[in-house]
Amino acid sequence: MPAAVRCEADQLGTCLLVRLTGELSVATAPAVRAALMKHVVEQPDALLVDVSGLVIGDAQALAVFAAVRRQAALWPATPVLLCRPGPGMAAELATGRYGRIEVFASVREAMTAAPVRRLRSIDEVLLPVTGAAGRARELVARACALWDLPGPADSAALVAAELVANAVDHAGTMLSVRLTLTARYLIIAVRDGSTTPPRLADGPPAEVASGRGLMIVDALARRWGTLAGDEGKVVWAALDRAGPPGE
Repeated sequence: MPAAVRCEADQLGTCLLVRLTGELSVATAPAVRAALMKHVVEQPDALLVDVSGLVIGDAQALAVFAAVRRQAALWPATPVLLCRPGPGMAAELATGRYGRIEVFASVREAMTAAPVRRLRSIDEVLLPVTGAAGRARELVARACALWDLPGPADSAALVAAELVANAVDHAGTMLSVRLTLTARYLIIAVRDGSTTPPRLADGPPAEVASGRGLMIVDALARRWGTLAGDEGKVVWAALDRAGPPGE
C-alpha cells in the first residue's frame, strides 16, 4: 500500500482484525480496497476493520468500505464491520451517503455482533494435472447430492471443471476447490498460486484460442470474479441454488 496508509492484521479467533492508519483519500482508496480484499481471500468468519488511526482526506473515499462489504458478501460471504471511527468519520458514515456498512464503537462490540457463519462448505486440494477437472466435477456432484441441490448440479459441475482446467493450464500450481452454499447461491471458488488474473476471451467462441472456459462460466454463473491474495488468487462463481432460469 502507499506510504499514506498502513495496514496491519491480527487473528482474533476465527475473525481477522485489520488496523488502518494514515490518510484515506481518493488516491489511497484503491490500495485500501486491495489490501482489505487480500484479507477477505483468507475467508475469516468476519473482517473487523479498526479505523481509529485513519484520517479522512476526502469523505467520498469512505465509499471504499461499502464496496468491500458488497464484494465480501458475494464471496466468501464474509461480514465486514468497521470499528472505532472518530467522531467526524462516525458522523459522515451515519449519513448513509457512502453506502451501507456496520459501524461499532469498539472492537469488543464488533466481535460480539459478528455473526457466527453456519454456511455449509466442502473443499479439496488438487494437483495441477489433467484429471483435476474431472475430480472437480465429482466434488460438485457429491456436494449437490449432500445438500439436495438437483437444480444447479449440471451447470455447477461444468463451471467447476472449467475453472479448474483454467487454473491447471495457466497457473500450473497446486490448487484448491471450495463449494459453499449460501441462502441464495452455490458458490464455487478455485484458488491457485498464480497472481495473473484470468481474461475473458473476446469474439465468438469458435474464433478464440484461449479464455473459452471463462465464456462458459460467464454464461452459466449469476456472477463471477477474481480476487488477488498474498500468494496467488481466487476465481469464484456464484450460481443460483435453484438452478438456471427456466429449469
